[in-house]
Amino acid sequence: MSLSIFKRGNNDERAEMSFIEHLDVLRSHIFRSVVAIAIGAVVVGYFNKFFIKKVLLGPTHTDFPTYGLLCKFGTFLHIGKSLCMTGAGVKMQSTAVATQFSMWITIVLVGGIIIAFPFIFNEFWKFVKPALTKKELSKTRGVIFWVSFLFFTGVAFGYFIIAPYTLNFFANFQLDENIENRWTIASYIDTMIPLILGSGLAFQLPLVVFFLAKVGVVNATYLKAIRRYAIVVIFIVAAIITPGPDVVSQMTVALPLLLLYEVGIVLARRVEKEKAKEELEEWS
Repeated sequence: MSLSIFKRGNNDERAEMSFIEHLDVLRSHIFRSVVAIAIGAVVVGYFNKFFIKKVLLGPTHTDFPTYGLLCKFGTFLHIGKSLCMTGAGVKMQSTAVATQFSMWITIVLVGGIIIAFPFIFNEFWKFVKPALTKKELSKTRGVIFWVSFLFFTGVAFGYFIIAPYTLNFFANFQLDENIENRWTIASYIDTMIPLILGSGLAFQLPLVVFFLAKVGVVNATYLKAIRRYAIVVIFIVAAIITPGPDVVSQMTVALPLLLLYEVGIVLARRVEKEKAKEELEEWS
């Protein structure tokens, strides 16, 4: 039994690999990725006070950088204090015996994954790379850099923009003034992690569109046709996570996502032009 992924020999010749050989290669890549995550987790665990108090709980503090910068930005735009936020200011508690320990494990593991992400993707790329032709490889130069760059940009966007808006919204939302918001640390972490990691993955949208266009799943024409629906969805999401009805807050969240969508269209159009050029060369 064989697969369509190949390995290169010393003379750049391709020898077909068996299914067992593929599993063995994949296992080595997974093992190295797990080691990288473990090293990242050790770093986070060693500096756990900094990562927990200053990083993870940062958006709950009044001195979080985003709050001051947004307030100054609002002043610059002459819209008063509509963008000003003062931190969630919600008391948190642990309601189970092992909650804090299990959350500590979660924090160090997720932190390890974020730190080790470039290495993890590099291992994935090494596994996939031998299946590509020289022509395909020439068009994927810098893929590790761009994937990592977009991931960390998305993580930063989720942490510094989306998380503060979301936390302040829920901290100030009350069904009744007699109902006090008091979160558990587990619910806080379960909210933060998807926001941050989700943003990191969401920023991969241009590259995802690029590869989908490569295999013919989507094209620029289709993306343009559904653009109006994508815009509506993006603004609905922005309206949900921003704390107020002001347009500036919603635009702060929506514009980067809209920009990513447009970049995806540009990349899809580029792929179509390359395919058309290749077909023309084949016929000539």
